[in-house]
Amino acid sequence: MSLNSEDPNYYAHIYNESDSANKKIRILDSTLREGEQHPGVSFSVKQRIQIAWMLDSFGVDQIEISPVVSPDHAEATRTIIRQGLRADILAHVRAIKSDVDVAISCGATWVATYMGISDIHLSAKLKITREQAKIRALEVVDYIKSHGLKARFTMEDASRTDPVFLVDMCREINRLGIERISIPDTVGIMRPTGMHNLVKMVRESIDVSKSSIDVHCHNDIGLALANALAGCDAGADQIHTTIDGLGERTGIPTLAETAVALMLIYKSSNDLRLHMLKDLSRTISQYTGVEVPASKPVVGDSAYKHKAGTHLAAILRNPSAYEILEPKTVGNRRKIVFGELAGKNGAAYLLSMLGLETSGHEAETLARGLKQLRMGDILELYLDEKLEKKILNDTAPKIN
Repeated sequence: MSLNSEDPNYYAHIYNESDSANKKIRILDSTLREGEQHPGVSFSVKQRIQIAWMLDSFGVDQIEISPVVSPDHAEATRTIIRQGLRADILAHVRAIKSDVDVAISCGATWVATYMGISDIHLSAKLKITREQAKIRALEVVDYIKSHGLKARFTMEDASRTDPVFLVDMCREINRLGIERISIPDTVGIMRPTGMHNLVKMVRESIDVSKSSIDVHCHNDIGLALANALAGCDAGADQIHTTIDGLGERTGIPTLAETAVALMLIYKSSNDLRLHMLKDLSRTISQYTGVEVPASKPVVGDSAYKHKAGTHLAAILRNPSAYEILEPKTVGNRRKIVFGELAGKNGAAYLLSMLGLETSGHEAETLARGLKQLRMGDILELYLDEKLEKKILNDTAPKIN
């Protein structure tokens, strides 16, 4: 990676250097599968097709959908597969031959199958033994391969599985030539170091020329993206995401945060249209009725909102002081907030926008008045391109 010492993020890039920097890390988006498992979320067939088109245009590598949920999910799967999108379309099914038949009937060339392999899943959900689970898994993989399909096998609840059994399962699946093995933290119990150790163990146990590794991390205690990236540091090369992080319980890594982290911090060579991120989030929110929190990273309305006086002063001189990316890069907009924290620089800028006197005395008087009002945020102002050019051309008022 070529670093430019004039880049405000120059030293951060140096600190972030690692063996996984500059490695291509792929994105599988599961909004049409995991996302529909979010409480209260259900898309129409037309919405699923539009979301698939948008995700493909954005640049994800794979898109996952489950045709076995209902007839309209199967219809959406068939239609999306026929679109000829650049991204792989994965038909997500249980490790059951009849489910694989449904995927085949939809025209799938990729099948994503899964099986819970932890003792708690085997006893409470599947009610089978480890040996029975292994036999079932291998029979299904043989069935998939006999139909000439590409496939991913998910070791559900891998993070709570006996490592001896997990490695044995991964080796057997790998031996049969499965293209991808997914290692999930199904209940969000891992910390980054643990996820790194888990993926490293699996990677060192299989022939990676046959099978690549996915990570599917849940966000139950807020560590999903950190764990997914730790898994990639250990050798995985694909992260599962959903738009806005929708999914079971508290969901999985958000597409926006993952995409920005990969391109900005990991310098991954993805061809992603980051400017679509805000629109993707807005579209999903409109379809689901799930509001996007203002404080949500990247796409939230507060992601580029500046309020504190010292922050405003710096932003008005050079936005890079508090922004690692320009807001338009991700389809968002910059906003400055005037209120009791504005300070004299913010007050001077507000006076300027109102066409009033911007002397030091006037600015200090306004700043003092805003503090005395104690009304919190009084005015929020988007900075359009003309105003940003005005700032960057040093025509905004300067109060020393």
